[in-house]
Amino acid sequence: MIVFSACSRHFALSSPVTAARLAEETGVSLRSLYRDIESLRAAGAIIDGERGFGYRLTEDIALPPQTFTRLEIEALVLGLAEVRHMGEPALAAAAGAVLSKVTATLSDRLQRQALHAASQVYRFERRDPPVVDVGLLREACWQESAVVISYVDAEQQRTDRQVLPLAIVYLERTLVLLAWCCLRQDFRKFRVDRIADIQMTEESFRPRRVQMLRDFVAILNAGAPQTSKMILSSQ
Repeated sequence: MIVFSACSRHFALSSPVTAARLAEETGVSLRSLYRDIESLRAAGAIIDGERGFGYRLTEDIALPPQTFTRLEIEALVLGLAEVRHMGEPALAAAAGAVLSKVTATLSDRLQRQALHAASQVYRFERRDPPVVDVGLLREACWQESAVVISYVDAEQQRTDRQVLPLAIVYLERTLVLLAWCCLRQDFRKFRVDRIADIQMTEESFRPRRVQMLRDFVAILNAGAPQTSKMILSSQ
């Protein structure tokens, strides 16, 4: 339900969220919003508040109760805060939603620890949002579909090439696409800020992405110092 998602997103806020704000975000009338809130309560969601005061979701029926140590909570909050600083609006919004959903399943004591975590993130310079649609690249990785990119190299030479996208790597100042280049018939790294255009194709390379990514990472790590080796997130 849309209203439930909106309540979940705002769970991490210490103050109640007004009905007018929820109605504006969900695109429904106040009358419909009040009706949906009562339906959620009837379904088991614990939503504190009332008309004229605001609402706060205190128990999320979509997730089972979670138990974390205080250090695990710090790691969770810190990691999601890093995502919000990556300069990609869709991913930042998703990180906020994850934090809200997880926080909704914690006890009151753990909720306070999450809301007032000691670990914080600050960046003097924020990464500029990518010019191309990173979501399209991510979708191509998920679907294991080839894409055609227009790429501008360091010498400002532009080429169109079909690639098999394997992963998007978030570096300190830029994003890098790891891919198999069909033009060069080899693994290649492409700076996302130099990709001028992306076109999805109907060509699938499923189910080879995971193994190809492992092979590429093994090549990148060969001979690299231990402190510089790339570690896949699944390891």
